[in-house]
Formats: sequence, C-alpha cells, structure tokens
Amino acid sequence: MIVCVAEKPSVGAYIANILGANQRKDGYFEGNGYQVTWTFGHLCALLDPHEYTEQWKAWSLSSLPMIPPRFAIKVSGDEGVHKQFNVIKSLIDQADEVINCGDAGQEGELIQRWVYQQAGCKCPVKRLWVNSLTEEAIREGFKQLKDQTEYQHLYEAGLMRAIGDWLLGMNATRAYTIRYARGQGKGRQVLSVGRVQTPTLALVVKRQAEIDHFVPRTYWELKTSYRDTLFTAQIPVEDGEYAITSEAQGQELVDSIKDLPLTITSVEKKKAIEYAPKLYDLTSLQVDCNKKFSFSAERTLELIQSLYEKRVTTYPRVDTTYLSEDLYPKVPGTLAGIKDYFPQVTPLLGLKADGKKGPGSLPKSKKVFDNKKVTDHHAIIPTGQRPEGLTAEEKKVYDLVALHFIAAFYPECEVSNTTVLAKAGEIDFRVTGREVLKPGWRVVFSDDADDAENSENSENTKSLPTFVKGESGPHIPQLKEKTTTPPKYYTEATLLRAMETAGKTVEDEELRDAMKENGIGRPSTRAAIIEKLYQRHYIQKQGKSLRATDVGIDLIHTIISPLLKSAELTGLWEKKLREIERGEYTAQQFLDELKEMTTGVVRDVKTNKAGMLCPVCRQGLIIRGNTRYGCSRWREGCTYAEPFDN
Repeated sequence: MIVCVAEKPSVGAYIANILGANQRKDGYFEGNGYQVTWTFGHLCALLDPHEYTEQWKAWSLSSLPMIPPRFAIKVSGDEGVHKQFNVIKSLIDQADEVINCGDAGQEGELIQRWVYQQAGCKCPVKRLWVNSLTEEAIREGFKQLKDQTEYQHLYEAGLMRAIGDWLLGMNATRAYTIRYARGQGKGRQVLSVGRVQTPTLALVVKRQAEIDHFVPRTYWELKTSYRDTLFTAQIPVEDGEYAITSEAQGQELVDSIKDLPLTITSVEKKKAIEYAPKLYDLTSLQVDCNKKFSFSAERTLELIQSLYEKRVTTYPRVDTTYLSEDLYPKVPGTLAGIKDYFPQVTPLLGLKADGKKGPGSLPKSKKVFDNKKVTDHHAIIPTGQRPEGLTAEEKKVYDLVALHFIAAFYPECEVSNTTVLAKAGEIDFRVTGREVLKPGWRVVFSDDADDAENSENSENTKSLPTFVKGESGPHIPQLKEKTTTPPKYYTEATLLRAMETAGKTVEDEELRDAMKENGIGRPSTRAAIIEKLYQRHYIQKQGKSLRATDVGIDLIHTIISPLLKSAELTGLWEKKLREIERGEYTAQQFLDELKEMTTGVVRDVKTNKAGMLCPVCRQGLIIRGNTRYGCSRWREGCTYAEPFDN
C-alpha cells in the first residue's frame, strides 16, 4: 500500500479524489492502492528545555546556556493532534512506500520529516513537488516523484532554522528576563527575545528614535514661472546643506533676476522604455495589499493561501518574481482560462508561444522567464482555473495577481522624457517632464498609476509646452519656504521591505532582488513575526503607522548583544541558511556557530550587571560607575556596591 501524507485535510481530500482513493476512513481515505492522510500543520516540535533535563525546568542564570547534546522532537498538541498522529503512524507502519505531499517548501519539508521520524518510518519515501494544486499539476507531479534524499539540504536548512530559533530564543529570553525583568516569580514580566523578531523590533525602535529626535530645519527654494511652467533653480550646495538658508538671501536672489529675461539654454528629449511591473513574490504582494487595501501582512498571506487551496493561483510562499522557461508554452492556456473575467486578455488571445518576436507571437522576456532566478518555485501567477466562489477580499488579491500576469505579455510602455534648462542672470533653472508615447502595458491597469512601479513622482510626469533653445521672455520668480521633514514611521508595507533588505532602504527593484538572500526571515514567516510583535505588545498600529510601545523600546535598550538586534547580522545568518539549502554550507558548521553565538549572548548578559534590578533594595536599577557598580537609589540610602571583577 502507498501512503500519501498531505499538509491538511482539505488538500488530502482533493489528492485522494484525484488518485481514486474514495473510501472515507477515520483520519484518511483509501482506494486504488493508496491511503491518503494528512497533518494539521506542526504535529511535531522540538522538546521543551525541561524535557531534556530537570535542571532546565527552573529559570536561573547558572543553568544557561542550555545546549542539548542532541535535539529531539515530540508530538505537540491536543488530543486531536495525537489521534491524527497515531493514524499516520499506523498507516506508515504497514506501508510499502510513503509519498510526502506536504507543503512544497522548507517549513513543509521539516513538518513532514519530523512526523516520519517520530512515527519510525522505515519504508522508502518519495516527494511530490508541485507549484499549484490543480488536478493537472498534481497528476503531473505524481509522474515525476523524486526520492526524499534529493530534498535533504532543504530539510537540513529547515532543521537548522528551528534549532537556531530554539537556542537563541530560549537562552536569550531566559537570560534577559532573569537579569533585567521587573517582578518576581509568576508576576515577572517575560522579555521575549527572538532571532528574527528582535532585529525587526529594533528597526521600528530605531526609526521611531530618529523621528523623536529629529530637529526640523527651514530653508527656501527659488522657482520661477515661465509659460505656465515652473522651473527650479539649480544652485550648487555642499552635501547635506541647502542652497538658500535665509529669507533675506533668497529675496536677494529674486531681486537679482526679476527684471531679467529667462532664456532657454537646452531642450533635450530622450525616448525611454518602461517595463511592466514584475510578477509577484509573497513580500511584494503583501506590500501592495497593505498599500492599496490596508490588509495586514498576515491577512494577505491567509488570502493568497486560500486562493492557492482553491486552485486559482500558484504556490504563494515564494521569494522570486520570475517564471521558469518551461512555463512559457503554457501561458496561452492560462490566459484563455481567465479571458471571461479580464477583458484585458483579449488582445493576447491567439498569440503563439513560439519564442519568436513580432506579430502573432507571445513575448518571451528575460524579465519574466529566467531559469537562473527560479529555484524550487516560480512567481505567483493564476493557474487558469475559473476564479469562482471568491470572497470580496480574495477577489482583490486575485485581481492583482492576474493583472500583473496579463501585463507581463503586453508591449512595453514607450515614453519621452524631456529636460529643459534655462538661465536668468547668473542662476540656472531646470524642469523635467514626461510624455507617454505608447501606453503598452499601462492600459491593463486602467490608468491606475499605483500599479506602475516605474512611474516618476508627479512633478516629473507632466507634459511640457514645446520649448525652443534660445527663446526668452519675462518670468515670475518666487521664493518658497520649506521645512525638512522627519523620516516616516514604518507601515507594514515598508517594514516588510526593510526585513527583505536587512534594514537598508532600497528603491531599485533589481538591487532589491539581489539583496533578498540577506533579508531577515523568509517570505512565509515575516507576517507571523510582525503579528508576534503585536501580540507581545512591542508594537502597535496608529492608522497605518507602526509605533514601538514603551515595552518594546525598553526591551531594545536593554539588549546589549549586537547579534540579537542587528538586521544586518541576522541577514548574514539567513544567507547561510539559504546556502545550506543549496548544499553550499554544512548544517554542522552552522550548528557549531549557533552554539558559539548562544554561549556569547549568555556570557554578555552574565558579565553585565548594568540595568539589573538592585538585589538590596529591589527598587532601583544597577548603574555602572568608573570602577564599581552601584544602585540608582544611592541618594535614598541604598548601600549596594560591588567592583566590576565580581
């Protein structure tokens, strides 16, 4: 008998129907030589500290660091979870072969492998790997099953991620809570520290501090109006300075040119191509849904996961915006499947996927199809199945995915960028404009400028009158008072981007793609990390803005280890996990580094007393002097003091 283990009951039922396993049993389906069962997400988990040794049950600094000689797993959950695990185990015990039909990603691989290990699986295990849950994809996947050994590196990366989260999370949380948290016993506040959540929180706290300490500066801009067009003065300045720093200085410049003509010195037109927005990976979809619909990252993930399970979009937990070249011949069929829902598809119908250029052929761009940019999964696209029975929210997400896919096969948008230079007296002026010559893919979005990722700011997108070099005439100079503005608070959209690029502000899409390997967290986990920060009251929403709470700020200020709050360092760690997935770095090397990091974090806390609750008066905090530690309440008579070397 062949036993198939799916990721959840609904997926199991669908696979069973395709395989002809139509007899419903308690916890599985059977028929046609198959038994199809399922997990409920994380059936198994790493043991808790006290399950390794009784010494780790009580929270004490002396027991840290907690580093098990060998990590072990357990069935984790309620009675229903244990019942389903026993069903899986009983089926595996009698199986001739097991097929892993779990979620086709790192986390899905780990979930399934742990279940097989805990069940004592001894028979061969094959892997079903699909990009969508359509019947066609599943049937094709069953024809191309691979031995699970081919996914060993994927499993090792997931295992190291889980162990890393356990080692740093358990040890750092206990160390900082014991050393710095207020209260005692059950009333003590737990300071939750995590490998990804803490550097993410640090990003929010740092941005908030920049805003709180921002000192606005006043400056002036000189502009002049000529032929109903506003030109901006180009006055050389030092880095970080402003050309006009006082109103008197600005008025002097106005007076020097107001009676002089403005002369056009250069008119330069350049044709340019604007490419369609890229296909979606999970993060970019979450970003757009937050901007357009105010959906949280977690909500967008729920919706796109639901669309995947309804078989209308492909696998969602991806970090690439490209398609593999083998999908190119399937594009006409996908477009034909959604033509009744999107009139924008009509001009593409009848085009052949023959790879040729010109009329009658479907475009095949390297900006869409690139095998080098695709590993386990491709970008999120429609499957071509009829999108029926969608909720209003699901339809919004589906439409975004579908329109980006359709736009990828439209002609490029052709524009003309104009730069006009002028001079009045000794002052140079400049204005730019843009004219759309051929809208191309822009017609897909019905003039929704938000979908045009390559669009310029509004000042640069207006059309200009026809200027001629050498023309001149009167103009009206004007002085505008401006004030510098602080950075903006993070929104979920901008925080997701910051996580993706390890805290660096990156607007260029190609560069952002190159930096994904060093981002913190994975596309599938970033939403959950943000939700944890909400749940632990470290951040809160004010409108769309994310604000760090006092608890969150205090936690970041308390943490002394750069590793725990540096997005860049955590990003380098993520890079090594990806290298493990590709077989370029060993799990043992990473585990050794983890143990060293964990030991260092605990050592830092043990040797640093500043910030602790005073052990004498239990009210003040320990502060550091030149040679000794003391209590912040020494003026009130607290006698605590000890030298650094104690």
